[in-house]
Amino acid sequence: MAQKPSIPKGTRDFSPVEMVKRNYIFDTVKSVFQKYGYLPIETPAMENLSTLLGKYGEEGDKLLFKILNSGDYLKKADAGLLAEKASNKVITQLSEKGLRYDLTVPFARYVVQHQNEISFPFKRYQIQPVWRADRPQKGRYREFFQCDVDVVGSNSLLNEVELIQIVDEVYQLLNINVVLKLNNRKVLSGIAEIINASDKIVDITVAIDKLDKIGLEKVNEELASKGLSEEAIQTIQPIIMLSGTNREKVAKLREVLAASEVGLKGVDELETVLNYLDVLNLDLEVELDLTLARGLNYYTGAIFEVKSKDVAIGSITGGGRYDDLTGIFGLKDVSGVGISFGADRIYDVMNQLELFPKADGAKTRAMFVNFGGEDELYALGILSQIRKAGINAELFPDNAKMKKQMNYANKKEIPFVVLSGEEERQEGVVTLKNMETGEQSKLGVDELIKVISI
Repeated sequence: MAQKPSIPKGTRDFSPVEMVKRNYIFDTVKSVFQKYGYLPIETPAMENLSTLLGKYGEEGDKLLFKILNSGDYLKKADAGLLAEKASNKVITQLSEKGLRYDLTVPFARYVVQHQNEISFPFKRYQIQPVWRADRPQKGRYREFFQCDVDVVGSNSLLNEVELIQIVDEVYQLLNINVVLKLNNRKVLSGIAEIINASDKIVDITVAIDKLDKIGLEKVNEELASKGLSEEAIQTIQPIIMLSGTNREKVAKLREVLAASEVGLKGVDELETVLNYLDVLNLDLEVELDLTLARGLNYYTGAIFEVKSKDVAIGSITGGGRYDDLTGIFGLKDVSGVGISFGADRIYDVMNQLELFPKADGAKTRAMFVNFGGEDELYALGILSQIRKAGINAELFPDNAKMKKQMNYANKKEIPFVVLSGEEERQEGVVTLKNMETGEQSKLGVDELIKVISI
């Protein structure tokens, strides 16, 4: 019995129509990145597991795809741990590599490994797939593409502002209505400090980050389960539920965090970014959101999240400042900031809202019918001239029945069919059929190029 073809859950095949749309997103994002002076790099799909573990928090580590060692991967494994089924303890003996979880940690590894070859500040973009062993659901996949843009080697808040400008420009070009949520991890650290829970900053940020998904009551339950007192939880409430304009929120934070040096530094950074944005007068809506925490452990300053106003799908772009991510690989005090555009969620938003332009530029404009023999050679010569003129065109590969060839053109929605049989060959012309109107006309090569290039 033949095996039924399938792919792993959380992964997808992409048809030519889908790829044209996806490439539209990639090309748009890439063009904006390049406009701001960012250059591309690529890193391997798999990294050493030691590079990935411990960089994304406990929950992130669970979502890493581990790759079993080649050959007899059980040979060096501790028999006792195997008998105990202690997977967490034995995994590093079975697996030395893993699929990358994001593009930021591999980027930090790249910067350290190639530090003598690059100039700082180093501005790079990277568009590649990443993998997470998550539960597949709408808008969440196990394999998906990220479009990352980062700058390392500079502490300037102008970098944060530039990333916000990039967000504004990308989503204007894609015609998606979005809101950018802004916060600062120093503010969150300050909140933890004033409730005497600095040692629980990770637990607090992970819980607060779930507010939109599980609601305030569940967030409070999670905070309690992590050891926060009822008094501490109540102190947090008015902060995470803070309302008003961005300036009103900043003013309130200054009062609440007056006793926290790190918290006030975060407020200063937020205010500086807002001052820059006032000068730029962007169309982008920017909202200071104190519930935004971004669960990844490596963020230390500004954090961003972008959501569609018209489709409920979660964040479609996110990122932030990381002051010493390269330090874990031995290169201290190299600050960086970056954001990641989630191409797959952007695709889903644009598809749902029917925002993609017609893909005529990527489609075949004309198909030559194959009559075989000398007629085939005649068609091939004209086809070559058309392609040199920059027009997408093709010759049906087989001398098949006319009905089959015309059906092929119809299914691919090719607007023109070129007939170049014996009669046309002897006259040195072709017959052009408009597939929409059915009209036919005899044309020379120059005229043909003019008509089908419109």
